[in-house]
Amino acid sequence: MSSGGLSLVRRAVEAVRRTPRWQKRLVIVTVGVGTLTYACQDNQVLQINDGTGKKKVVIIGTGWAGASFLRNIDTSLYDVHVVSPRNYFTFTPLLPSVTCGTVEARSIVEPIRNIVRKKGGAFRFWEAECYKIDPNNKKIHCRSDNGTNIDGNGEFVVDYDYLVVTVGARPNTFNTPGVVENCHFLKEVEDAQKIRKSVMKCFERASLPNLTEEERKKNLHFVIIGGGPTGVEFAAELHDFVNEDLAKLYPDVKKHVNISVIEAGDHILTMFDKRITHFAEDKFKRDGIHLKTNFKVVKVSDKAITMTNAATGEIAVPYGMAVWSTGIGTRPIIMDFMKQVGQENRRVLATDEWLRVHGCDDVYALGDCATITQRKVMVCACIACSIRKNHTSHSKIIIRNSCSFANTSPLKIKNVLGDIYERYPQVELYLKTNQMKDFHDLLKDSEGSAIKESKELDIEEFKKALARVDSQVKMLPATAQVASQEGAYLANCFNRMRYCEENPEGPLRIRGTGRHRFKPFRYRHLGQFAPLGGEQTAAHLPGDWIHVGHSTQWLWYSVYASKQFSWRTRMLVVSDWGRRFIFGRDSSSL
Repeated sequence: MSSGGLSLVRRAVEAVRRTPRWQKRLVIVTVGVGTLTYACQDNQVLQINDGTGKKKVVIIGTGWAGASFLRNIDTSLYDVHVVSPRNYFTFTPLLPSVTCGTVEARSIVEPIRNIVRKKGGAFRFWEAECYKIDPNNKKIHCRSDNGTNIDGNGEFVVDYDYLVVTVGARPNTFNTPGVVENCHFLKEVEDAQKIRKSVMKCFERASLPNLTEEERKKNLHFVIIGGGPTGVEFAAELHDFVNEDLAKLYPDVKKHVNISVIEAGDHILTMFDKRITHFAEDKFKRDGIHLKTNFKVVKVSDKAITMTNAATGEIAVPYGMAVWSTGIGTRPIIMDFMKQVGQENRRVLATDEWLRVHGCDDVYALGDCATITQRKVMVCACIACSIRKNHTSHSKIIIRNSCSFANTSPLKIKNVLGDIYERYPQVELYLKTNQMKDFHDLLKDSEGSAIKESKELDIEEFKKALARVDSQVKMLPATAQVASQEGAYLANCFNRMRYCEENPEGPLRIRGTGRHRFKPFRYRHLGQFAPLGGEQTAAHLPGDWIHVGHSTQWLWYSVYASKQFSWRTRMLVVSDWGRRFIFGRDSSSL
């Protein structure tokens, strides 16, 4: 080593010797803690606890189900943690209005921290994505884009006592080539903002000089794939935007605008009453919106959409912008979780009537990522009815797994099956559909008249009646209304958990003794709307009440304004509607 290098080492050693002892210890402790932190950072488990012994409830997602649960949960009873890639809730029914500037994006979002700000209690929020659920160890693995670790990968693990999964769903492309690369979706606020920019770019491109008529028509051909509520509402909003606002700003190219709705089925809005479906189709034809029913899209390129039809065969249609709205698919985290709990062959998570995931403990799933697997009355009646045999009368019997029934009276059956209405929603649905008052009306004799209570009923007739009821079993629709009610229901169960442990209020258990803690979830349908443009909306309300017209549009305004999560967003949405009436929609590309 050179003399210069030796002198440098001597000076360093001398400096260390002169350093006070307390400073040496501080350096050693600092380096040790830093090394230990770095070694443990990748597998760090967040076990934050307030020291009160409260159970930790972890919520994944801030959609309708998650926000509704968070809005109703008593945070003084639990240590509540929320993990979501978005720190806000979005009022998704108004997303089509955001695409055309009728409503601004910030008017329909509510920060999650605002929802619980006045509730008090323990609450924490992490802006991260949960990519794995570990039900065996009661942990979830998360990843943040912000980068919280030394190496910047942002991964951490959170433990839980109760897990509420509300991650929603993703758009279903049916593995159609080119959809992800060339089509817009309409699930998030960011999607609506991208569509709005794309619409304006199409008009600006069509206004450029030196373009042929075919090129202008291509740029102004807007295609919506999917004739469901979202696709129909967006088509109606776009039609109003073009005719009420853009036609005045782009008079030279307005004649080239073409809006097409492609639907694989026979009709659009098939989940609505047929009267609404026919009215919507007639109105779209009058407005110049082209409906292409019975067409299946097989490929989407950057220049054309290829679709097939039994009559025309395969055709390619050039387009300027395409929006894909054909339903929902399963998120990767849910597919991985279903494999862990033995549900790999399902489309969504299966839960019971209390929203508990089958196959694991203390995990609940609500919203679009799950569905309730409703038991059939016939199966449960064969397992659990206890119509005990009376020593003095043969009108009462015991129903066992063998289903060896004898004759009995409808009155006795009605008395024994008192929990049916509460546990089996298909019973009420069947009675309402067939305009029956109660279970006794279901028991008809061969001539179609109601059987008297004193008359004995052959058990085979009773089994046939139950089979007709079970034919009404339906999965709940993947709507905001269902998710919101599920969130509120589960929060109420959590709030009353301690009381219901001592005072169960649910139906009798099919297997085992006693009653369930809570009443099962019951969806209450409050109606649905289908805005069709031109200040006209179709409404299908409870009681089979159908109405279409301008008056229903004002009902739509009032309902959607009242359903906002806060007075802030309520005032913003109403002011946006007022601004649109006075000044029209904003046509900037922002």
